[in-house]
Amino acid sequence: MKNSILFIVFVSFSSIFLGQEYEVGLSLGGTNYVGDIGRTNYIYPNKPAAAVFFKYNWNPRITLRATYSYLPIGADDKNADTDFKQNRGLSFNNTINELALGMEFNFYEYDISSEDKSWTPYILLELAAFNYKTVKSETSPGVYEYTNKTSYAIPIGIGYKSKLYGTLAFAIEAKFRYTFEDDLDYSTSRIQSLDFGTNGKDWYMFTGVSLIYTFGRPACYTEGL
Repeated sequence: MKNSILFIVFVSFSSIFLGQEYEVGLSLGGTNYVGDIGRTNYIYPNKPAAAVFFKYNWNPRITLRATYSYLPIGADDKNADTDFKQNRGLSFNNTINELALGMEFNFYEYDISSEDKSWTPYILLELAAFNYKTVKSETSPGVYEYTNKTSYAIPIGIGYKSKLYGTLAFAIEAKFRYTFEDDLDYSTSRIQSLDFGTNGKDWYMFTGVSLIYTFGRPACYTEGL
């Protein structure tokens, strides 16, 4: 009896995984930051970055996804468009490691196994946790002790995806992360030499191209939404 139950459970889970379309992929692109240092362009990638992701196509309009992103960021006042920043001459580099969960909402029905549903633009809504380096203390003038900090962001994005060949597809995507922090550039009111921040929160962005591999049988999509 126990073996029969285990067999039924195994078959049920196998049917779920084989009866849907899943996607894994790699994104390559660039990042930029908007805050107290440097330029304020929301799409101006200047640091190479990468991400890996897993997607579950819930129905032809909605895709659930999980993403890990490696996102170096940096800025330099010499590239700013104001004399104040150019004369100030600040610069910084930091690295963000991010985990995000979210949904893609397709403008058109998307199904890579169907010839007439093999492309669509989409919007992306996510919640993200990210880790980065921040200044803990100033041990001597101009010498700082750093620590890691974890926070949260609300990423939104836009993209376009299309079948490439067979089970391969590609996507072009831009994501914008609004954070609840003002120290991605190490600014802090606790240390006088780094007290250059404002009341505005920092943003970081990723723009890139993805290669996507699709597996599983053509989906029997979940009804709803």
